[in-house]
Amino acid sequence: MHFEILPDADMTARRAAAVVAEEARKAVLARGRFVFAVSGGTTPWQMLRHLSTEDIPWSSVYIAQVDERAAPDGHADRNLTHLRESLLAPIPPEQILAMPVTDPDLATGATRYLHTLEAIAGSPPVLDLVHLGLGPDGHTASLVPNAPVLDVADRDVAVTGEYQGRRRMTLTYPALDRARLVLWLVTGAGKADMLVRLRAADSSIPAGRVRQEHAMVLADRDAGSKLGK
Repeated sequence: MHFEILPDADMTARRAAAVVAEEARKAVLARGRFVFAVSGGTTPWQMLRHLSTEDIPWSSVYIAQVDERAAPDGHADRNLTHLRESLLAPIPPEQILAMPVTDPDLATGATRYLHTLEAIAGSPPVLDLVHLGLGPDGHTASLVPNAPVLDVADRDVAVTGEYQGRRRMTLTYPALDRARLVLWLVTGAGKADMLVRLRAADSSIPAGRVRQEHAMVLADRDAGSKLGK
């Protein structure tokens, strides 16, 4: 796993946008499209805004969701709401692939989302780039400590129990581990201890169970402050 430590959160977001742009150009040249999965949380918002300044073939880009909260359309709790607000780039709206978390039956919605991914990324789907964040408790995507979803090995998309007031839909380890590149974006001093454990592939935290062979970590100085210890 490759690590880069940047001076601050904004520089980290700019570097992440540049990595995404480079991978997009390579994927479109090689396969005709770029399938990019974005996690929730506040950390990726700056990265998404900076993407509008990059040279990206947007007509051939598909943006999927790594995870989503079960909340109404347009709600502030929805990752999709912030993704659409932050992504200023000219991507065709139908190429933003929203997790169907308003379905009455979330499990059926998860199966439907898998079929959506299969239609653009193959069966089983191989995502070109997956962005992941790192929670202060070691969670990533909506794979949280001690949750049954951590042990799901036969589905790429699953539904979680309630976490911080909402049920979630999330990609599972098989989908994450199949990605051509995993891009970790980690900022803030509150992530420093967990970043050390991620580097050590500590399987006692959910993030530490993601395969590291094709992974890059971009962190700001605060998040990376304990890596040398």
